[in-house]
Amino acid sequence: MADQGHRDSSSNEEREPLLHRNSLVDGGEGGDSRQLLTFCSEDSANPRQWPRRKKLLNVAVIAAMSVLSPLASSMFTPGIDQIADSLSTSPETVIGCTTGFVIMLGLGPIFLAPLSETFGRRKLYLVCFTVFALLQIPSALAPNIETLIAMRTLSGFFGSVGIANGGGTISDMFEPSSRAGIFGWYLLGPLLGPTLGPLFGGIIVQRLGWRWVFWTLTIVCCVNTAAGFVFLRETYAPVILEMRRDRLQKEQPSPEGYRVEGEDESPLKSRVIRSLTRPMRILAQPIVLTMSAYQALLFGTTYSIYTNMQPIYQGEYGFNTEQVGLLYLGPGIGFLFAVWFLVPRIDTVYNRLTKQNDGKSKPEYRLPLANIGAVFIPISLFWFAWTVQLHTHWTASIASTFFYGIGQVMIMNTCQNYYIDSFEKYAASAIAAGAVFRSILGGVVPLFAPALFDKLGYGWGISVFAFLSLAISPAPLVFFYYGQRIRERFAIELS
Repeated sequence: MADQGHRDSSSNEEREPLLHRNSLVDGGEGGDSRQLLTFCSEDSANPRQWPRRKKLLNVAVIAAMSVLSPLASSMFTPGIDQIADSLSTSPETVIGCTTGFVIMLGLGPIFLAPLSETFGRRKLYLVCFTVFALLQIPSALAPNIETLIAMRTLSGFFGSVGIANGGGTISDMFEPSSRAGIFGWYLLGPLLGPTLGPLFGGIIVQRLGWRWVFWTLTIVCCVNTAAGFVFLRETYAPVILEMRRDRLQKEQPSPEGYRVEGEDESPLKSRVIRSLTRPMRILAQPIVLTMSAYQALLFGTTYSIYTNMQPIYQGEYGFNTEQVGLLYLGPGIGFLFAVWFLVPRIDTVYNRLTKQNDGKSKPEYRLPLANIGAVFIPISLFWFAWTVQLHTHWTASIASTFFYGIGQVMIMNTCQNYYIDSFEKYAASAIAAGAVFRSILGGVVPLFAPALFDKLGYGWGISVFAFLSLAISPAPLVFFYYGQRIRERFAIELS
């Protein structure tokens, strides 16, 4: 992670670059005399100077992508038994469709995020989401479980593009002082998608059959992809400036030529290799590793509970498939409450602490409200575990998921904003680093959850996740006070 003093000295150049079109850069003998291209403060091509409506239109398209891929991860879960009967396999094997998808949802950003910092965001969005939309067709037509798992795994990789680059795109367009509120609505995708999936999937499976889950996804994803081709614009500043340079070289040839500020002119192969290793170098930083483990625990817990909602509420409470789907509104309403009322306060706290520190911001100023999640997560999990175990009225257990939803949003939002502030130029790679860990655990842990619950019961089985969340809950408070020292001690070079 870059040294904070260095970040403060360079952040103004990153956030408000100036256009020096006519200035020559001469480093003496052997110096570079090409004309330097950067944005001016009022440059309409600078994504941070775009009209708010244009920014929000871009956010809407990528937010839809970020909803649809996690939605696809869980939308078929109400039909697990139906798929197992149709394809002559076991329900446990069908859960492998979630495992492959979610793991690739985490591994995909390792490649797609840094590639967007080399080739641009827009190209990656359009290519990957087109492939993602088309892969829903062989999923709908799958003749056996092997084909379904393979198609789901591939689609998880390409569907991860919204999660991989969304944070970077928002960082491209919005100043840090106003970023968290917008980011909160975008981040509803990775959170709300797995929640809404079983709700819609339950209705489709009950009325039309499991294959229509994938036909529905095909239609909706194609519409979203078409919207991307029409409305999505490039936001990554270095790529925009490179396009400007290429245009100027054709329209206004200069003897000296043009160059882009901070441009990496090494061979393409070297740039790609360096960019692909960037997320893992970021993940090795202790704060990122710890907070990524925190998010991984949340995703593992969430998918373990979601994939067992059917046996819990059908087996224990006698609900049908549609009724089980409606229960996912519990955490969903918690997500919406947090984004509407609490997430905007992340910017409020950040700006207040910056003002108190003589106008000097720190990434740690994003972390105070993470403590809401640190408290709500273990409490809500113990609550859910034992109301289910003691077979209390179903409303008692679902009420706990409202607070779990709030806690999940606050941990995710504060962590992601912390990553963006710490690695602004490489925000997409930083977020990808965190996504790897959380998606692998989110995919693998549910495979072992049924055995855990069979052996310990739902009370102690879910309490295992609660105890783990309790153990890691002091992390936001520790990093708020000591984060800067840790960042300075474990600084990493990314350029």
